[in-house]
Amino acid sequence: MPTERLTFTGHDGSTLAARLDLPDGPHLATALFAHCFTCSKDIPAARRISARLAGAGFAVLRFDFTGLGHSEGEFENTSFASNIQDLILAADALGARGMAPSLLIGHSLGGAAVLGAARKIDSAKAVVTIGAPFDPGHVTHNFGDALDKIGREGVAEVKLGGRTVRIGRDFVENVKAESLEGEIANLHRALLVLHAPLDQTVGVENAAQIFSAAKHPKSFVTLDDADHLITRPKDAEYAAEVISAWARRYLQLSPPAPPPCAPEGVVRVSEADPDGFLQDINSGPHHHALADEPVAYGGTNKGMSPYGFLSSGLGACTSMTIRMYARRKNWPLDHVRVDVCHDKVHAQDAEKAVGGKADKFTRVIYLDGDLTDDQRARLLEIADRCPVHRTLERTSEIETRAG
Repeated sequence: MPTERLTFTGHDGSTLAARLDLPDGPHLATALFAHCFTCSKDIPAARRISARLAGAGFAVLRFDFTGLGHSEGEFENTSFASNIQDLILAADALGARGMAPSLLIGHSLGGAAVLGAARKIDSAKAVVTIGAPFDPGHVTHNFGDALDKIGREGVAEVKLGGRTVRIGRDFVENVKAESLEGEIANLHRALLVLHAPLDQTVGVENAAQIFSAAKHPKSFVTLDDADHLITRPKDAEYAAEVISAWARRYLQLSPPAPPPCAPEGVVRVSEADPDGFLQDINSGPHHHALADEPVAYGGTNKGMSPYGFLSSGLGACTSMTIRMYARRKNWPLDHVRVDVCHDKVHAQDAEKAVGGKADKFTRVIYLDGDLTDDQRARLLEIADRCPVHRTLERTSEIETRAG
């Protein structure tokens, strides 16, 4: 996955650091990611979600808010309102590159920030919140006894997530005064709310309040037993898969035109896990799949194996060819099912002239309907005219029988 480092100017003139994760293939849409409170663009959840979305064709910009991570400025002088301004400026920076974001994603307080910024970003068509508070002031319960000191002295050190940050009075007062109910009710963008029922930092009741305040189209998906920071890789990957599938329904995806030699478009396969075998497969703007190997072979079993895809191609083409013929003949075929198994056999057993092993596909076809014996026999013959069958039989043996 290609990643570009870039900078842009924040609300107070500070230089903000960002990373732009790019698809290793066609760029379908652009997302802007807002990280959790006092976190950074490089928190594991942000990195993993961005990487998986890039694998599905989405460019994702994640950046450090003013005073955090690699960005300039003083965090103690920021506020919730300034976070929203930084988000708008990040969207402007993307727009200047011809990549205006159509998808906004926010984690924790970043989720509240994207809700506050969405109506001010014209290009945004869909918004996703992950573990977001309905009331931004909810975050102040993490400050504990430091709240009194902030009130008295204007600033205090607060330990959050194992590190110390300085929180200013303006932030506390601004975040307590902020109300998002009106922004959510008038969002006029598709909304996806992701939240874990066992979230101990931002209770799941916040998700219910956000969902209730929003108008349709809106969706809610539980993150089950994930923690607030989405620290487990499998939870971040699941969130990314849900976001990708959901967003495709609401975004105007714009893939490049297919080359003349491939009218159906190019199938792009890109490595997703250099330590294993996980692969991202993209075919056009609407089709994303995962290929992998079983755990026993060193994979993570998150997708079909390459031979699984090969077998599924044979099965799908067989079913389609049979259906097309029965439809043209107006035969009473109610349903088709095709079971395909792949194996390696000795070449001499497969009646091949070459030595060593040969591929063997065993295909069992089930035909439901009030068909005559002659019609069933004819449909089995037609199965051998499937284009994928004809492609494979040049070097492979395909055994077909009725089920």
